[in-house]
Amino acid sequence: MSIPPDHPPVTPPKVAVLLTNLGTPDAPEAGPVKRYLKQFLSDRRVVEIPPIAWQPILRGIILNTRPKKSAAAYEEVWTEDGSPLAAITRKQAEQLQARLGDGVLVDWAMRYGNPSIDGALDRLWAKGARRILFAPLYPQYCAATTASGMDALCHWLEAQRWQPAIRTLPPYHDDAAYIDALVVDLQRQLNALDFTPQRLLLSFHGMPERTLHLGDPYHCHCQKTARLVGEKMGIVVDIAFQSRFGRAKWLEPATDTMLQQYPAEGITRIAIAAPGFSADCLETIEELGIRGREDFLTAGGTDFARLDCLNDGDAGMEMLESLVRTELKGWHD
Repeated sequence: MSIPPDHPPVTPPKVAVLLTNLGTPDAPEAGPVKRYLKQFLSDRRVVEIPPIAWQPILRGIILNTRPKKSAAAYEEVWTEDGSPLAAITRKQAEQLQARLGDGVLVDWAMRYGNPSIDGALDRLWAKGARRILFAPLYPQYCAATTASGMDALCHWLEAQRWQPAIRTLPPYHDDAAYIDALVVDLQRQLNALDFTPQRLLLSFHGMPERTLHLGDPYHCHCQKTARLVGEKMGIVVDIAFQSRFGRAKWLEPATDTMLQQYPAEGITRIAIAAPGFSADCLETIEELGIRGREDFLTAGGTDFARLDCLNDGDAGMEMLESLVRTELKGWHD
């Protein structure tokens, strides 16, 4: 039977992968940062305080004071390609596309800011994607990151009369490919240093402690990642949590506190890494690499090195390809 002349164009069905990360403002300026923070801090997965209590604080205080300070921090890390997080995630998508070949469509998006998850899914659908692997690049599961990304996916699906088949990338905090990639890349960077660290500090993004008691596995996932890395590298590894915000009790120990305490304990040479981040960003480059260094050296430390995330390096891309190919089995082999 021939297709009627007024029939919409028929696109051959394709398989797609959508890499997603947290987000970034469009520019290191107060206006774009304010828009980004408003979207980010209005997410009920991120701030679980009832909106009736939280929104007046957010709109009346935080969004009138924090954007300028945050914009100055973003200015310190901004590159010719824009936000480090966006630039690196784009490169990861481009490299993954080259590795998977033309049989799979690969795109990328941010949970907050641009390019949006909705926009990326619209683009993939328009190109014929009828089977989509949604891949949040968070090794350790957290409701504020992984689940929030899934919320955005489901919100897009709600509006679709014709929905694609969906698979999602599970957390990979203890996957052998991830641990091996971390060990190889961290050891490479440690070998290139001009000093020998007495301690490797693994800093993960913090979360309010109550999320642990409510059943979020994030803290346990971070602990397991750190333990497996330390065991495989055969070195002493410490774990800490950064980016505290507000008055609530957060997961401990705190990264800034540990950096300030190390010299008093005779630990004056350290390296710090952030294995919970798939790409370097404000929290790794500025918070750890600049502010963390200042805290450590001011306290009496002598040698400090911030190690890069896996980013789009060989070890990280081999890991990402392995994880994605596993989830695409039966769709694309």
